[in-house]
Amino acid sequence: MTLEVGTILLFAVVAAFVLYKLYDVLGRRVGRQPEDVERDLQARSAAETPAPSEPVRTEVSGLATLKSRDPGFDPVKFLEGAREAYQTIVKAFAAGDRAALKPLLAAAVDQSFEAAIAQRESEGRSQSAEFLQSPRADLERVDVDGDQARARVRFLAELRTRSKGPEGEAVDDRRTAELWTFERTIGAADPTWLLSRVEAAEA
Repeated sequence: MTLEVGTILLFAVVAAFVLYKLYDVLGRRVGRQPEDVERDLQARSAAETPAPSEPVRTEVSGLATLKSRDPGFDPVKFLEGAREAYQTIVKAFAAGDRAALKPLLAAAVDQSFEAAIAQRESEGRSQSAEFLQSPRADLERVDVDGDQARARVRFLAELRTRSKGPEGEAVDDRRTAELWTFERTIGAADPTWLLSRVEAAEA
């Protein structure tokens, strides 16, 4: 009888632990919410900041450094602007709209996009893109190198592209995951963050 009671108590403890872990997982929000962005980055920055005896590496504690140099920097507002820029750039690139792209791209990216657009035009192809829903944007990292600030953003999006070419027309629905790096010069009169790098990312 004592053994049975002990077994029941053991099962009860195990069940309680499993239920607790299940609640812990299901009770979490999926993805970072806008209000979480600054808190998460500040925590990461504080955790990575070197000890006082070590030289300060601004590329590690980038958010704190950027905010000290540019107190008006707001990660939430930055993400809103980055999301708008992302949608504008994707649509303009698909449409071959050079005028819309140029003010938003760093020189190297502008050259790369121009080459791709020119190649597409030479093949007699055209394209358009639309977002099936508002893309998700997460601020991954902020770095400061001298007067140059860089912010890396992860975008998750669902796109529908329509293309026309010598072989006919096609429609493609797909999900994309990319890391975009934006940069600007701290203290410059122009507040625009320019797209300086695009990388594929895991969803």
